Amino acid sequence: MGIPLDKAALVALFLQILFYAGVFFTLYWLTLFILLKKTGIQRQLLIPVGTMLLLIATAHLIVDFVRALEAFVFKVNTLGADAYYSNLGSPLALTSLALYVTQTAIADGVVVWRCYMLHNRSLLVAILGGIVMLTYGTSGYYVVWSFSRIHPLRNTYTSIIVFYTLTMFISVTCTILIAWRIYRTRRFIPEGLAAFLPVFIVVVESGALYATSVFALLIATLVGSNAQYIMLAIISPIVGITFCLIILQVHFHVGGSLPSEQPSRPRGIIAGLLRERGVRSTSSNNRTITVHITEETEIIQSDMTHGKNSQLDLEDVFRV
Repeated sequence: MGIPLDKAALVALFLQILFYAGVFFTLYWLTLFILLKKTGIQRQLLIPVGTMLLLIATAHLIVDFVRALEAFVFKVNTLGADAYYSNLGSPLALTSLALYVTQTAIADGVVVWRCYMLHNRSLLVAILGGIVMLTYGTSGYYVVWSFSRIHPLRNTYTSIIVFYTLTMFISVTCTILIAWRIYRTRRFIPEGLAAFLPVFIVVVESGALYATSVFALLIATLVGSNAQYIMLAIISPIVGITFCLIILQVHFHVGGSLPSEQPSRPRGIIAGLLRERGVRSTSSNNRTITVHITEETEIIQSDMTHGKNSQLDLEDVFRV
């Protein structure tokens, strides 16, 4: 037996508040605390993007809360909760969907940009990523426009599936490309896999968290389950959680230790805030550079004795 629409809406609102207030809002301020100490592109890009994701998630939560009030309080005797939530063309429902499409486009845009910069500003990555984003962005806003009509168009359902599929595709593809690029750089290090593992874990976890959520949303939509409304509500804060969590993970090396890392250093995010990591000393014979890449600021150590060609362009990255 499927989940009734009114119960799915209540569960969605509860989980959305839990993920937003209990996780995303806290992680945002921890991330902001770290980024305010930095200079350069991380303050010019990461802080505005993170703040925008927070504002959109806040607006999405407010809209869904107002919808719940109308469905279960103000219009419960005249319309009913099921009928209210079944009307996908109402102004608040359209606003909620438009906010979701916008937030997804912003988050995926940062992922594509990160992949583009990490691959030495490859035009192939930029063009293919731009085409995919343009396609699913058009599909997403087309769905919003279609629902705004009195009678939604027949191909609206197809556009929804295309939007979810391409969103998951771009997340998985960029994650694989970034992990492969970091692996190619890490393989020159004598420690080999031990040096690569922490970065690999962080990169894969960042893509897996969001891609798994979108995959669950896609499956629920394909089978016609009302659980799709639950996933649609919680993905909004999950986008911001992924953005903030990866910055914190990489900053404090959560998920693994680099070979040259001191064992006495803090292992957790909160502990890291109380005890800031020291700067590694560099040797004149074998210099090591720590580079933090793009929005996730993946840590890449490069042995300079392997030549300049194996290094990432320092102008294409920023440090955290």
